[in-house]
Amino acid sequence: MVRDTIGSFEKLVLSAVHRLAGQGYAVSIVDEIEKRTSQAPNPGAVYATLDRLQKKGFISSRLGEPTAERGGRRKRFYAIEAPGIRAMAAAQEMDQKVWSGGQEPAWGAI
Repeated sequence: MVRDTIGSFEKLVLSAVHRLAGQGYAVSIVDEIEKRTSQAPNPGAVYATLDRLQKKGFISSRLGEPTAERGGRRKRFYAIEAPGIRAMAAAQEMDQKVWSGGQEPAWGAI
């Protein structure tokens, strides 16, 4: 059974894929996460998460053209798909419900 929910690391990876607008590949996704969080994720964890998100149908991938700087190897580029956008929206809604508890956050009065 494929879950339609996402975990916290999946949210980070999916957000990076979305921000890179179809031009993100594993290394640039790692860089994007590090830039936004000031923490370098494990590249292996990013690869595994990309694979899992693709199996869930949240992202798609395509192979780019071979490049000389990569010894003729091609990069795999990732793009978010409609189910991924819906999963992100549902996760944000759930986060909001958890944080607010159904009411306005109390930290504004601090």
